[in-house]
This record gives sequence, C-alpha cells and structure tokens, in this order.
Amino acid sequence: MALPIDLTGKVALVTGSTRGIGRTIAKTLVDAGAKVAVVGRDLAKAEQVAEELGEARGFACDVVDPASVTMLVQTVEDAFGSLDILVNNAGITRDKLMLRMKEEDWDAVLDTNLRSAFVAIRAAQRGMMKRRWGRIINIASVVGIFGNKGQANYAASKAGMIGLSKSVAKELASRNILCNVVAPGFITSDMTDAMTPQAVEALAAQISLERFGAAQDVAGVVAFLASEHAAYITGQVLAVDGGLAM
Repeated sequence: MALPIDLTGKVALVTGSTRGIGRTIAKTLVDAGAKVAVVGRDLAKAEQVAEELGEARGFACDVVDPASVTMLVQTVEDAFGSLDILVNNAGITRDKLMLRMKEEDWDAVLDTNLRSAFVAIRAAQRGMMKRRWGRIINIASVVGIFGNKGQANYAASKAGMIGLSKSVAKELASRNILCNVVAPGFITSDMTDAMTPQAVEALAAQISLERFGAAQDVAGVVAFLASEHAAYITGQVLAVDGGLAM
C-alpha cells in the first residue's frame, strides 16, 4: 500500500513548472493537498497551468535576475500567507564541447541552474526559519554526479547544486528546515520523444532497468521529501535514474 502523502495547509513554490517535470511536480503537490505557486517566464502560460491544476496560482519570474527571484518569494508569501516548500527546478542546457563553449554559454547555464537556486533559498529561508519548518528540494541531475561530454557547464551547475544543498542542510537543520536533492537520469520528455528508436535503445542499454523514467517518478520523490514521511532526511541526493549512476 502506498504511503499517504498529505501536504494540506502547506504552500509550495516550484520554479520552471509550466511544463515537463516541473509541471508534473506542481500537479503532484496540488494532488497531495498543497497550494502551489506555478512559476515560468510567461505569466499567461503560468496562469493557464495553475488554473488547470486547481489549488494553484501562476507567477512570472526571470530566475536569472536575483531581484526578480527575491521579489517572487515575497509575492508568493504575501499571496498565500507562507512559503513552506521550495522546489528549485528551473534549468537550461547549452551543450557544447569545452573547445567550442563560449563564456556566455557557461554563464547562462550557471546563472539559470545554480545562482537562481541560491537566491531563492536565501529569500525563502527567512520565513521558514521564523516558522521553524521548511522543505527545500533542488532538482539536479545524475550528470552532476558523474559528468558528461559536451555538458561541462550543465554538469558543473548540477554538481554545484548538490554542494549548495548539503551546505544549506547543515546550516538550517537546527530550525527544522530540510534540504535535499533529487537527481533524475533519463526521463521521458519532448526531447526524448524526438529521438530515433535506435538512440533510445542505445541510451536505455546503459540503464540497469533498461528503460527511461517518467516525470511522475521524479514528482513522487519530491512529494515524499516534502512530507512528514521524510522528516529525518536532509542533505541527501536521491538519484531517480533506474540505476544509471550506480
């Protein structure tokens, strides 16, 4: 029997949640009883997704701009009365071999994937500390664990997110604020749907379970970490990768 995840009365903010894994995370948290701030670059899209999910509201934010991220956290707290669960999911890739990677490719990925998480955590922790309860869940990648050719910037951002999370976990544990990392492997998405069957088969062969995961596999782990079932888990990296990183 599945563990009941009850997030009734909690408020969650999920960056990058208008599509893909982020949208599935937002839906799963709403289904568990949380009120969710759906965040994307496009306000109309964020509001549309929020309306579809139910107990949610849409917000626009440029996560590369620290002032916008800080304002977002304050706006969500004002709108809902608190912010209990922060999921840093926003991320981009600009894949190139190091020889061809430009500094702007490096900066864009590090700013979007890592600096935005730092700024959001810094802003959200103040309210969490006052309430002496909080869950910070950062969506990294198994690439941040073992690296990947052509993804030096992406791997560095996700490895940095792991180090950031462990440090935050140690700093905030005394206030009952937990910080953990979910590191997905190959997850079915629009990008993988466009791949040839041969490419999918070659990648699946590297995975112990011999198949790609689904967005719900990631979202279920996020919901668990946000719940009281995970009240004694902090500073951990949970690879949702079918055994790829073993």
